[in-house]
Amino acid sequence: MARTTGSIGTETAKRVLDVSQKLFAAHGYAAVSMRQIAGECGLQAGALYNHFPTKQAILRDLMVSHLEELLSAFDAELFEHNSAYEALEHFVRFHIRYHVNKPDEIFIAYMELRNLEPDPHAEVMELRDKYESILRSILKQGKASSEFDLEDVSVTAMAMISMMSGVNTWYRDGGRLNVGEVEEIYVKMILAVVGFNPAEQKKPKLEVIA
Repeated sequence: MARTTGSIGTETAKRVLDVSQKLFAAHGYAAVSMRQIAGECGLQAGALYNHFPTKQAILRDLMVSHLEELLSAFDAELFEHNSAYEALEHFVRFHIRYHVNKPDEIFIAYMELRNLEPDPHAEVMELRDKYESILRSILKQGKASSEFDLEDVSVTAMAMISMMSGVNTWYRDGGRLNVGEVEEIYVKMILAVVGFNPAEQKKPKLEVIA
């Protein structure tokens, strides 16, 4: 856990996290040293340890903050929907829009999870499951209402998350497609995965299933 004192300490800790994120994404967690992080931040190694006692603490903070911000951003949208179809479309659009320009965060969240020690690993997995449970709830509702035709809710949810999270590996601002166009394509693909047929839509009231 980071230790900071006052605004200057908070700013320094943020700079350490930003630099570490770039270094971990570029070289991998295992290849980056605390001395290297300190040097890139313009700090003495001893000063770095005043904010983060270990490199593991930095990795934990990066992953936890990413997931907490993700959940807060989703909650802040306060989207109301009347069907599983509408809820799924909203989730897909949010996920693409939020992640499309965060390649470093996504790389670390997935590729460096294996380097977390048991306690922070459990903490991160709990937060990840909280986010993914939103999608599972939507899929359960759609299956129960016959809006969706899918074999297994959990497997389908994991496949969707993987597919959508990969968008940042190829999307670039100023390219052939803008973010809105990418959202449209992904919405159509995801709806095809769940076998949604607009002609047969019943539009039941959505009830969140835990």
